[in-house]
Amino acid sequence: MRPAVILVHGLRTSHSMWRHQVEALGEQGIPTLAIDLPGHGRRIGERFTLDGALSSIGDAVAAAEASDGTPYLVGFSLGGYVSIEWVARNPGRVSGLLAAACSAVPHPLVMHPWRAIAALIGRFPDRGLALNNLAVRMFIPEPGATDVISGGVALDVMDDSIRALLRLRPIESLRRIGEPVLFVNGRWDHVGIHARRYLAATRNGRLVTIPGASHVAPAIRPREFTRELLTGYHEATQR
Repeated sequence: MRPAVILVHGLRTSHSMWRHQVEALGEQGIPTLAIDLPGHGRRIGERFTLDGALSSIGDAVAAAEASDGTPYLVGFSLGGYVSIEWVARNPGRVSGLLAAACSAVPHPLVMHPWRAIAALIGRFPDRGLALNNLAVRMFIPEPGATDVISGGVALDVMDDSIRALLRLRPIESLRRIGEPVLFVNGRWDHVGIHARRYLAATRNGRLVTIPGASHVAPAIRPREFTRELLTGYHEATQR
């Protein structure tokens, strides 16, 4: 059996955002596990915590180790930040890491205003669901938009997630990672401003930019993103 790929979604999304990647990897005979973090997808109703998110990745890695050997970890946005932290704390447990759309160091001057805006939107009668879905359908072409929202929209995780992100120090964590790290960002991704700092902090890193994509590159340019994922997977698992 080939090593598995573990997919970790972004903030407010779920396992469903990875539909294209799961299907494409399956066609290659690569086992995949798209998990849900606390408070998201099949776990809506739980409270998001950093420890819970790290445990979720740990559980997925342990399951993959038991059946398929050393897995390859892929994290997008929130999932990317948490995946970086998990790999730094657990050396040797994955063959490599793809960290997508998380190449910006969380800073209070950005994150606290974001918390305030999220809290305001959370007071809407639908807690911001219509606004979220409108933005998704405006900026992500089909079928990617439906993939992003079909697994459920996590409406109650913003404050806990932002506070968790402020606890992370991704540059310091990357310095502790010996496994190969592939950074993948969309050309117009606002969460990519520190990509060169991330790359410089990594012992064995590579940076790829996907043309024509903004933040949600796995859904906006799914074929291109999957191609880079497969390249990173083969580089890491065939060492």
